[in-house]
Amino acid sequence: MARPLNAAAASVSATAASGSPPNVVTRWFGAAFYQLHPLLQSLHSNGGRLWGEVEINTGSGLAAVVGKRLARRLGIPLQARSGFQVNIRHTPEALLWQRSFSGGRQMDSAFRPYGNWPDGGWVENTGPFTLKLGVDIVDGGWYWRLREARWHGLPVPLALLPHSEAGKRAVDGRYVFDVVFSLPLLGRVLSYRGVLDAQPLGAEAAGAH
Repeated sequence: MARPLNAAAASVSATAASGSPPNVVTRWFGAAFYQLHPLLQSLHSNGGRLWGEVEINTGSGLAAVVGKRLARRLGIPLQARSGFQVNIRHTPEALLWQRSFSGGRQMDSAFRPYGNWPDGGWVENTGPFTLKLGVDIVDGGWYWRLREARWHGLPVPLALLPHSEAGKRAVDGRYVFDVVFSLPLLGRVLSYRGVLDAQPLGAEAAGAH
């Protein structure tokens, strides 16, 4: 049985229902924006902070060795559980994410749109990497799909990169955040997952530090 929305999520949902001006995300999706769960519509209409605790796994055997190396490169802590938060903002040109784990460095990403859903996508710039990403909407959730990768401007064959699955969905008034990296033969090498709460930007996330 679904429990009632927590106070923060209810406030965010009410704001979305009242109507917000179009932004870079809503314009890119067009009418498909309303296929997203109402909480995700709210988050990407108004921005906000998701925070909570995530579980981190690095597989076993050789997969664990590779996963730990990848985690260090991405600034992901190696303990089994960590505080986590992601701040989501919009500018006229981009969707901005700021992700951080407890005690770790902040990871900033800027996503700039091209075309429109479903054939268009987003260009993410993170350090030396530039990624082209599509978006799948599944049961109201937002799931990224990697289409192209470049390193310092040079094309990188996708077969040389870990296969990644990343997305977020709403369950019982909270946000479920999943990221998985896997490799052929080794399977899953690194993943983190959390059930997160929402706050307006500018409010202090007591559980995120």
